[in-house]
Amino acid sequence: MNETLIWLFNFTWMYPGFMALFWICGAIYYYFHWERKDLQLAEQGPLVLSFYPKVTLLVPCYNEGANVDETIGHLLNQKYPNLDIVAINDGSKDDTGDRLDVLAAKHSHIRVLHQPNQGKAMALNNGIKLANGEILVCIDGDAILAEDAVGWMVKHFIENKSVGAVTGNPRVRTRSTVVGKIQTGEFSSIIGLIKRAQRIYGTVFTVSGVVVAFRREAIDQIDGWNTDMVTEDIDISWRLQMAGWHIHYQPFSLCWVLMPETIRGLYKQRLRWAQGGAEVFLRYGFRLLLWRHRRFWPLMLEYVCSIFWCYTILLMALLLLFFPSGWDWQRFVLYSWTGMLLTGICFLQFSVSYFIDSHYEKRMGYTFLYCIWYPLIYWLMNVLTVVVAVPKAVIRKRGKLAVWESPDRGEEFRDEK
Repeated sequence: MNETLIWLFNFTWMYPGFMALFWICGAIYYYFHWERKDLQLAEQGPLVLSFYPKVTLLVPCYNEGANVDETIGHLLNQKYPNLDIVAINDGSKDDTGDRLDVLAAKHSHIRVLHQPNQGKAMALNNGIKLANGEILVCIDGDAILAEDAVGWMVKHFIENKSVGAVTGNPRVRTRSTVVGKIQTGEFSSIIGLIKRAQRIYGTVFTVSGVVVAFRREAIDQIDGWNTDMVTEDIDISWRLQMAGWHIHYQPFSLCWVLMPETIRGLYKQRLRWAQGGAEVFLRYGFRLLLWRHRRFWPLMLEYVCSIFWCYTILLMALLLLFFPSGWDWQRFVLYSWTGMLLTGICFLQFSVSYFIDSHYEKRMGYTFLYCIWYPLIYWLMNVLTVVVAVPKAVIRKRGKLAVWESPDRGEEFRDEK
């Protein structure tokens, strides 16, 4: 049997385990080096900062009539003493604009901007023109922000002048189906762990677009958000770090978000994420090979390997489908020890993430019951979306305005509405 084929087959099974160990080690170091100090600080009482720079909350909204009152209501309850709110109605087709105008009439520190439907990036670019704050906190129009979240993000900007952005800690609100419940574990054991590890290793792939804070000076330096990228959060993360700014992760900045709870909704969301990552890589990848961007190299290597892994999975599946006979299974590590090792690593990853994340959400144990489905659902979903997204990113016309669609809100949310 071809030795290259054997190597590729073994790579498809060994790579996820290797990367899981990579993320685990980084997250553990992050916890003991930084996070534990914040946990001890939180135990002493409410966070107190040395001073409180002006913060503007930017809330881009598109068809959020069912959510915007709740979202703005929680922003009004922020404990941070020096902030205002700029809400941008991006050509909504429902009553979002009317609801925002009512809120602005009741609260003097809320301003509303109405614009034609031009996408989230354009909404943020226009919203920043009305912003008075030196710190900008961006939150989606369907999210709920913890009342002390702003203060915890601002803390990073005060302590380190090189910080250009602080990404928050999104939590899944929609948990009524298996898909939704698995995502609860995913945001803890996968996304949270990766954010911590990437912070240790030097560069963060992306901020969480649903809740993130920016230094106004950093945004001005890179001329705001690009309006032609399907994922503006990935794009701005790379450009900030290319400009020399650092991105921090703050797990105390909790934000509850609505996520898809159907396979179809999940596929559309992850396809957009995968396409956005590919677009950013295609636009900036060669530039990042320069020596001055060397801190990006580990991130670039991991991204290229993950794309390669998805296509090797596809290749192996096609070979097994069309050429099922003639395989010497004894030559594959899969049938000796790799399967059990990978299972053990996954269990270790969930255990470490549960230990860390249980400080922020106490009832996380039940998610273990659903995380056993993660490899089946999400790994296959990742392969499918990447395989489809990369060609879409290649052929997508540069300069085309990226607008948004109303996402799948989840079964429980639809029942309530």
